[in-house]
Amino acid sequence: MDELIRTIKFDKDGLIPAIIQDVESGQVLMLAYMNQEAIKLSLKSGKTHFWSRSRQKLWMKGESSGHTQAIEEMYFDCDKDALLVKVKQTKAACHTGKYSCFFNRVRDDYELVDEGEKVFSPDQVYGIDASILKELYEVVVDRKEKPKQGSYTNYLFDKGLDKILKKVGEEAAEVIIASKNQAKDEIIYEVSDLIYHLIVLLVDQEVGLDDIYKELRKRR
Repeated sequence: MDELIRTIKFDKDGLIPAIIQDVESGQVLMLAYMNQEAIKLSLKSGKTHFWSRSRQKLWMKGESSGHTQAIEEMYFDCDKDALLVKVKQTKAACHTGKYSCFFNRVRDDYELVDEGEKVFSPDQVYGIDASILKELYEVVVDRKEKPKQGSYTNYLFDKGLDKILKKVGEEAAEVIIASKNQAKDEIIYEVSDLIYHLIVLLVDQEVGLDDIYKELRKRR
């Protein structure tokens, strides 16, 4: 780690600006500053630490509010004098309670407009609420851990992997047929069935949604 620190170009005050970004939505959350110790603590703990220029002290994001930032990825720019940290944000990044600090948009007439209500939440991807996927996954996990009589999900788990795979194949075929028929309502219905059965498969194989998100981010 010391070798990495030596390559960084800190300013005259021993600081480097750190841009904090939501790893899932790509939204910029805040700008803060790190010194050597803050970078070391961030890398060791997996949570963002910064140097407060006003208070002249180290601090961990969320140490008092609980609004912590779990570090997923860290990058330096080409000159190694700026830092990009991609995180999973707990609740709000801004001290105002807004998800991002950047909610004041400059209008064409140079007036500022508070767009705080439009800020993405952690369960949103480009403004589209995707929290239902997380909720569905959690329900399927709950069914596996706490079987419920009459549950179709438990029926699939009881029948085992071959049955789950058969249903995934059947639902994929239904999506193909609906698409060939160019029937939008049927496509929506069948894709929803396919997604449900895929989530059952993921839970059965102990694969998390985060694992899929990370793979998709690699491909992006």
